[in-house]
Amino acid sequence: MRWSLSSLFLFGFLAVVHALSSSGNRLLVVLEDGSEKDLYSTFWSDLEARGYDLVFESPKSDKLSLFDLGERAYDHLLLLPPRSKGFGSSLSPKNIVDFMNKDGNVLLALSGKSTTPSAVSSLLLELDLHLATDRSSVVVDHFNYDTLSAAEKHDVLLLQRPGPLRPDTKAFFDGEGVLALPRAAPHTLGDHALIAPILRAPATAYSYNPKEDLSAGEDVWATGSQLALVSAMQTRASSRFTLLGSVESLQDKWFSATVKAPNGKETGTANQDFAKQLTAWTFKETGVLKVGKIEHHLAKDDLTAEDLNPTIYRIKNETVFSIEISEYSHDRYIPFEVPANDALQLEFTMLSPFHRLKLEPTARTENSTIYSTQFTVPDQHGIFSFRVNYKRPFLTNIEEKHEVTVRHFAHNEYPRSWKISGGWVWIAGLWSVIGGFLAFVFVWLYSEPASAKVKKTQ
Repeated sequence: MRWSLSSLFLFGFLAVVHALSSSGNRLLVVLEDGSEKDLYSTFWSDLEARGYDLVFESPKSDKLSLFDLGERAYDHLLLLPPRSKGFGSSLSPKNIVDFMNKDGNVLLALSGKSTTPSAVSSLLLELDLHLATDRSSVVVDHFNYDTLSAAEKHDVLLLQRPGPLRPDTKAFFDGEGVLALPRAAPHTLGDHALIAPILRAPATAYSYNPKEDLSAGEDVWATGSQLALVSAMQTRASSRFTLLGSVESLQDKWFSATVKAPNGKETGTANQDFAKQLTAWTFKETGVLKVGKIEHHLAKDDLTAEDLNPTIYRIKNETVFSIEISEYSHDRYIPFEVPANDALQLEFTMLSPFHRLKLEPTARTENSTIYSTQFTVPDQHGIFSFRVNYKRPFLTNIEEKHEVTVRHFAHNEYPRSWKISGGWVWIAGLWSVIGGFLAFVFVWLYSEPASAKVKKTQ
């Protein structure tokens, strides 16, 4: 009995310390000023409770390195804004990009209290994210601010939680409540398809440098929804990068603060829950898709193991294709459900798609959904591919491609002529010609000509 209780305790402990992230629990936190660590104690506790192994390093540390023997030394990287000119040679823009290329995830937080270093600006330019021309700018809004803490400067924004950004995207950051973003550093987004905004500034907000005169506000860098406060990027390899404009929104005092809008309404902040959602997505606790079994075969009832995934098909074959997809949600895989106004599609393609078909859910297991479709192989021989290309914001990419050969009918696979009703006229014409010829030969052979009588004369 003692052994069983201790075993249960051990398994419970392992379940607690196991990271919820699908890509690992090693988290490097780069914090230049160690005295500021206590300002984020609730944030650190929340990450540790979710199983992350936090390692705090200063950007000036000689031990700091993102790689060990060419491999990632950490699974995730959390960068707090530096006060010096940058993060140092170990965290150069090239090294951080290489870290992302090796499936590392990065959360970068900025602050309008200090000037953003040029090295950080160079890193963001690599990702098509653009900081204000004056890197000391903050976002100011005279209609959506906290009257308790920013009665004069109006630089503590009060915004509603974001919802689904598009109808075909899942809501990873939605919820009720108000977010408080103190002294947020603004940025704008490029035209890159891999970038998506999570939280934009209100229409009445604008970028402002508090070190300049008030008259400078007449010619601002960007205004309204041009300004992004929280943005995300997911690379083609599905590594993730998140830019948070206000690092102070992660501090303890803003996790449990009471704010008051200009209309006089007081409420508590939802910063803690939003920070959990933001880090959960960035560190791959949510929005991770996994492909299981992929099967294609002829449409028939008596299937065997040898009939699955053949390498060659014949034109006009009835074919069935199915793919199994799971979605990782915090600590386990669950069945993936495509949004109602979206579609998961199969392309049967050569150089261009001959078929583009919607995959419908046909079965469900404990942790996956099986999507299938049936179609007729086109009347064209060659090398074809079953291709599933599903790329949506905030979900890891699915790109599967399986090649098969499509051949013509063999000589003994064509239907006999008498089975084709449209050919009966031509068959009748053929046999009528043959019959007429035989009748002519018969008549020719067996019809003796009349003998001529010759009169003899002397």
